[in-house]
Amino acid sequence: MELYDVMRTTPATREFTDDPVDDETLRRILDHARFAPSGGNRQGAHVVVVREQATRQALVELYPSAVKRYVAQVKAGEAPWNSVHPPGPSPEEIEATEVPDRFTGPVLEAPVVLVFFVDLSVVASMDQDLDRVGVISGGSVYPLVWNVLLAARNEGLGGTITTMAVVEEAKVKELFGVPDTYAVAAVVPLGRPVKVLTKLKRQPIEEFVTRERYDGPAL
Repeated sequence: MELYDVMRTTPATREFTDDPVDDETLRRILDHARFAPSGGNRQGAHVVVVREQATRQALVELYPSAVKRYVAQVKAGEAPWNSVHPPGPSPEEIEATEVPDRFTGPVLEAPVVLVFFVDLSVVASMDQDLDRVGVISGGSVYPLVWNVLLAARNEGLGGTITTMAVVEEAKVKELFGVPDTYAVAAVVPLGRPVKVLTKLKRQPIEEFVTRERYDGPAL
């Protein structure tokens, strides 16, 4: 596919056919994706390829604490898990919230799942001393994750970036035998989409790109 076509037609895919994703295709995707940039070109990412159903089940069993708060906040009209405002629903309301299958289904049903980790000992976290949630470390792993999804689109496959597992990071790292210095970045189910979406809804650049200042004129 032409590059701009891939960029404009790569959706978050959560429903997959039964078609397998063989190792040769997966290696080709990762071989191209590995050229993503990272801080200092230190390439601190590690990817675990998961096919075993028992491992997937153990992984999604760690989801409820994250999903319950997410769903409860959405129902309350809040932006879930935002780092600025505390959740409105009470702990009791959150705990009583059910976990919809749409959060666990993709991980259990996709032909293959990729779990991305990043070694924080080689990441220049320039915002680590600021009084807010850190975001800079992601710059050394999410370009790789997105390259995987772009390459997958080129292969007729799809996937989605999920992060519910991060809430139980210690248990996820124990499940996969990950060293202490690593952080969980994403869980990406990957497969052939049931439906290929090609018209994605995104805000026009006039709504989020300005000249010179945040309150400057639109580009």
